[in-house]
Amino acid sequence: MDARHFLGLEPTDDPLRWRLPVTPAVCTPGRFLYGGCGLAAGIVALEEASGRPTVWATAQYLAYAPTGTTLDWEVVLPAIGRNTTQGRAIGRLGAEEVLTVNAALGSHDLDLSGTWVQFPDVPGPEDCPVQKIPPMFADSVLVRVEQRVARGRLMVELDGRPGDARSAFWARVPGHLEPSAATLAVIGDFVSGGVSQPLGVRTMGRSLDNTLRVAQLVPTEWVLCDIQMHALAHGFGQGLAHLWAQDGTLLGTASQSISVRRWPGDDAVVSGAALTKTEPNSQQGR
Repeated sequence: MDARHFLGLEPTDDPLRWRLPVTPAVCTPGRFLYGGCGLAAGIVALEEASGRPTVWATAQYLAYAPTGTTLDWEVVLPAIGRNTTQGRAIGRLGAEEVLTVNAALGSHDLDLSGTWVQFPDVPGPEDCPVQKIPPMFADSVLVRVEQRVARGRLMVELDGRPGDARSAFWARVPGHLEPSAATLAVIGDFVSGGVSQPLGVRTMGRSLDNTLRVAQLVPTEWVLCDIQMHALAHGFGQGLAHLWAQDGTLLGTASQSISVRRWPGDDAVVSGAALTKTEPNSQQGR
């Protein structure tokens, strides 16, 4: 299952136009399109239209796309160079613009390379506890991504005591052994959940933007999302994540600004809720 099928993104007769049914499978518990899925859909459309891989992509969220609606995508490629294409994908409900994804796509040969950030010292995914999923997250995209906590506290362990601003978790999306930029966009949007770790209080966040920068894509079953929260002030938080393959390859970075709210009814957390459903030919979890 590739990213396009994970999202349910549908092509049309026009290669510059796509349709995304906003089903619960790509939505938040609040019953609107999950920001990472919106960015991922824009990336898929841009990569298909340009025929080039993503270097950088950012989404600005302007309005909600509720469950049960269909988002129409239009791709515009205003600058096509020898090595790089600059483009944007605009997602609309009717005439209303819901989000815009701007991106640079391309590649070229260079006999120089390097990675100048360090893979964190954390246990492997098989040695990390499965995140405990609250019932309110059922029937949303959050139960389609298995999550194992490598650094920081489980949701149920957040008791009001402040913690570390750095946290990490292993994630895998069913059937995605070769992660794409779109897969990383979905996982990278979990940065918003990192706000709870330094506060010690469970929070919910609405992304104002998502930015993904792709370094190198290599096959990996699990992706490590190493989050560093930077600040929370006036109800808005900022954070960054490095996304790593199991072999220590830096896949990319994800960052965002988040509108933060306290989590209502945060005493209801259950273990293994994500494992109550399965998808065809895959393991299911969060």
